[in-house]
Amino acid sequence: MKASESITAADILYDLRLTVTTVDELPASLRPSDLNLGYAIQNELVGRLESHYGGSRIGYKIACTNTHAQLLLNTSAPVFGRLSSCFTRSSPAKINGKGFSLLGIEPEFAFEIGKDVPTLDTPHSAETIVDYVASVIPAIELVGHRFSDWSKFDAPTLVADNAVHQAWIPGATVDKWRDLDFAGHPVELMVNGKVALKGTDANVLGNPLNALAWLANELPRWDQPLRAGEVVTTGTCTDVYIAQIGDEIRADFGDLGSVQLELT
Repeated sequence: MKASESITAADILYDLRLTVTTVDELPASLRPSDLNLGYAIQNELVGRLESHYGGSRIGYKIACTNTHAQLLLNTSAPVFGRLSSCFTRSSPAKINGKGFSLLGIEPEFAFEIGKDVPTLDTPHSAETIVDYVASVIPAIELVGHRFSDWSKFDAPTLVADNAVHQAWIPGATVDKWRDLDFAGHPVELMVNGKVALKGTDANVLGNPLNALAWLANELPRWDQPLRAGEVVTTGTCTDVYIAQIGDEIRADFGDLGSVQLELT
């Protein structure tokens, strides 16, 4: 085998992230053909990034939890990626925007898991998954891709690129959340003091608890049960906002507080 033929999709995605460069798309011979290969590449990619930056896995992100995102990324169902400590910055955060090829901003509801989530014969639902939630966390996810545009993705490629995750900015943990209306809580994204986007948590599969239940049902397929202490961010409550270096961003979750990010 020639040296050039030994290059893997994980090699390419890893190098693109470190060098902050883009390509048109992955070579056809290296594109994952199914989710099994996609998640295998994701696992290798995340492991290499954590080794390089010094970090560990802290939970999951869920992508494509609304129709708009699914159409944008050419998939018909959610997928998941991994959250790592090395890409997590507490609010208020300052992040060097030059470290990313694209600055996609997503205000999201996240959950801290309070106890291990078992695999059940009856699938978890929004009504049953709440028993495993310790707290709610308002958050911003910074997303972006390594390719020329979003159209270069399908579900396996999206998964391989760790579901386009780049950074996670959690706000203050909310312990008193059980009376919260998860099917209509308003969220505003402010950019440089002005409202840029509005949405609600109903944008996330109708209710972010639906997304969390989806993940709890999906992970056992990949031998990764949801564990106590892990965090899960559930998908954007608004459209994706493409930010610029110098932007001051605030995601306002009303009574749950706000999350702040400055792109330096």
